[in-house]
Amino acid sequence: MGKEQFKQRLERHHDELRWLYMELYQNDDMFGELCSQLYEYDKQRGKDLKQRDLAREKEPDWYKKNDILGMMLYIDNFAENLEGVEQKLDYLEQCQVNYIHLMPFLDTPKGRSDGGYAVADFHKVQPQLGTMEDLKSLTGACHKKGMNVCMDFVMNHTSEDHEWAQKARQGDGEYMSRYFFYKDYSIPAQYEKTVPQVFPTTAPGNFTWLPDAGHFVMTTFYPYQWDLNYQNPRVFNEMVYNFLYLANQGIDVMRIDAVPYIWKELNTPCRNLKQVHTIVRMMRMICEIVCPGVLLLGEVVMEPEKVAPYFGTVEKPECHMLYNVTTMATTWHSVATRDIRLLKLQMDIVNRLPKEYVFLNYLRCHDDIGWGLDYVWLMQYGIGEVSHKKYLNDFLTGQYTDSFARGELYNSDPTSGDARLCGTTASLCGIEKAAFERNDAALAQAVKLDLMLHAYMLTQSGIPMIYSGDEIGQENDYTYHKDPDRCADSRYLHRGRFRWDLAEKRMEKGSVQERLFNGIANLERIRKTTAVFNTDADVWTIETGDNSVLGIIRANASQKLVALFNFSEYDKYVHLEENEESYTDLITGTAVQGKDIQIPAYGAFWLYR
Repeated sequence: MGKEQFKQRLERHHDELRWLYMELYQNDDMFGELCSQLYEYDKQRGKDLKQRDLAREKEPDWYKKNDILGMMLYIDNFAENLEGVEQKLDYLEQCQVNYIHLMPFLDTPKGRSDGGYAVADFHKVQPQLGTMEDLKSLTGACHKKGMNVCMDFVMNHTSEDHEWAQKARQGDGEYMSRYFFYKDYSIPAQYEKTVPQVFPTTAPGNFTWLPDAGHFVMTTFYPYQWDLNYQNPRVFNEMVYNFLYLANQGIDVMRIDAVPYIWKELNTPCRNLKQVHTIVRMMRMICEIVCPGVLLLGEVVMEPEKVAPYFGTVEKPECHMLYNVTTMATTWHSVATRDIRLLKLQMDIVNRLPKEYVFLNYLRCHDDIGWGLDYVWLMQYGIGEVSHKKYLNDFLTGQYTDSFARGELYNSDPTSGDARLCGTTASLCGIEKAAFERNDAALAQAVKLDLMLHAYMLTQSGIPMIYSGDEIGQENDYTYHKDPDRCADSRYLHRGRFRWDLAEKRMEKGSVQERLFNGIANLERIRKTTAVFNTDADVWTIETGDNSVLGIIRANASQKLVALFNFSEYDKYVHLEENEESYTDLITGTAVQGKDIQIPAYGAFWLYR
């Protein structure tokens, strides 16, 4: 049955796959090789994974349900190694997590890893984290518990230590053609005219000179990350084989890193080119041929209307899921300004998109917060981009006397005044400052803000993702300042080791950890057992009469939820337009009477009827 099943899946996609492949490469032999290798990886796919594929083919919208809760974690920080993570699955179950994003774990060079995104070997786990056998054991254990496993697949570049890069550095033309090598700066100079810089302060320019090789090589991110040349069909084929090898270890979700950058072309920004969509569409079809149980998650860091094309179309889908990056950044803007108007605008944009689109929603992640806000819209209120970024960064790094936040800047550019922000949810909400000052009232308010933000995140349609440690209020880790391999990268401020000592305190009644852990758990229990949180519900924002209070309605044929979130430190009164006399607040289980509702400082209501 296996071969017949593969043939049916291949036949379903063959014509389009071949057409797209030939459009890019005009190479029949390489396409033939690709198809034959797809069958080899199909044969290598384990029986349990094939059964998982079949079940998910029968229920293709399995990941759109309201019972999925994700958590992203670093293996070494969380439990030392892959085996340790497997031993901690019971804790993750207590967190009600059934989607685990393992941060980069493939082999990378020490000190030149970019947090694991400079891959030296796609078939090898970092030795200190374990082996591929350990990964397969972990994914198998997760599947038995109904958990899904996500990993990062870095398509745009390899480490300079990768076998291909080493051979290219030695002058092997076959391998040089897999990257962008130039003997002099004339062509790189042309690229630099149109290609923006990702890290203008820490890694300026898009090319690196290699003295030993006598060539420039394209390095969009860091000098030790060499961009792959997808104009070469050998690169596409080999990266597909790496993808399928990893999928066959039991991975359920492949997060494709830096998707918009994949295709490079002179006289363009080398971002979001049409060939990128061709490649992602081919990857989607290849998944459906070999491993239809695997999802594609695209890392596309742009505003929602520019992100949406990466979903593809109903007839020709691309990514299954994308990150809701702009809404995340606007959330912290709202925390700093106590003004939800821009956030409401962003949510309206997202809510107008087709319900088939699945976004991953999050408060914090492994990365920094970039202030890619709608400054054209803000300008109508006299808010300028440079001055506003400075305000946000100053407030969230505690530079103002009334600021409760404790963050640090990343890639700060003194010339332009631009910078990004780092910090954990707890530290940005004021838990760190209040605990240090032993201010119980401020601590209680910080915990309320933290829980309000989680309730707001869980109200959005899509998949909520918690950053490991947020469930116990883990604060910034300043020890990275003393680590020579990490001190130059302030993102390690929120990449600290998981505090198992704090996790134990989740059992102590009244502790910060207990209030956050049980509070978030309660919100998630409500979410996954209440149909109005399904993705088929209609969602829209409402006017609340106060610029500090965000109002969201979720409704289906028989249920309605009015969600209210106070982003200010003051009690507010909200007048609802509806005529209902009473609701039940799902969060507390209490009745809320009348149209005029008092919502406390940093309070959250899920009003249900």
